[in-house]
Amino acid sequence: MITYEYPFNERIRTLLRLEDLFHKLSSFMQRDGSQEHHVVLLTLFEILDVSGRADLKMDLIQELERQRQSLLAFRNNPDISEDALSGALYEIENASAALLGMAGKIGQHLRDNDWLMSIKSRASIPGGVCEFDLPSYHYWRHQPPDVRREALLGWMQPLLPLRDALTIVLRLLRASGRSEHHVASGGAFQLMLGGSNVQSTSQMVRISLKLHDPYIPEISANKYALNIRFTRPDSDHRPRHCDTDVEFDMLFCNL
Repeated sequence: MITYEYPFNERIRTLLRLEDLFHKLSSFMQRDGSQEHHVVLLTLFEILDVSGRADLKMDLIQELERQRQSLLAFRNNPDISEDALSGALYEIENASAALLGMAGKIGQHLRDNDWLMSIKSRASIPGGVCEFDLPSYHYWRHQPPDVRREALLGWMQPLLPLRDALTIVLRLLRASGRSEHHVASGGAFQLMLGGSNVQSTSQMVRISLKLHDPYIPEISANKYALNIRFTRPDSDHRPRHCDTDVEFDMLFCNL
């Protein structure tokens, strides 16, 4: 299956963007090449920009506390594994404590590093990090892979509480709700969202299709309706309108 996620608010949109950036960071960090480590540094700068919202840390702390209180209500429930419940509570409490331990603004240690900020400002210019622009960075990129990786890990380490917290929140979000099967007649689907039903209070919708089905959902939504228009790529991968019936699964997620 291939799944497309569409967030209904800016907070979830920010968490999804950060999740994608942290996945990219982890993938390239494991490699040894200078170019790959350059991508890691650029990704750190992207995380710095995306996480710049002043209330992001507090939002995550409050959400983790809300989930902790919800889980505590299952204590002594014979249908719930005490070991699993204790493990989930321990994970949430550790993530909350780590977030609370983050001093100052997210990524401030990067902003305080003049050398990194000089690279960041040049990186915004196409081709701006050539050796004649930043000779000290050119020297750093020629250091052994372990030396570069140690530096990158040091710059990434203070951001890990953010990564761990958003991973828990998004995992709980995706695990909520129940998937339903639908058919988009002629490639189009609409669902009204008014009232007090689950869909109207959801924070994200997940659309899943069979991996080899040549359909791409284009999703739009407001407080009144969810609209999905399916397209299919042509030989140049450009999306073209699809006028055939499309089967898909849909899951509304809400914390």
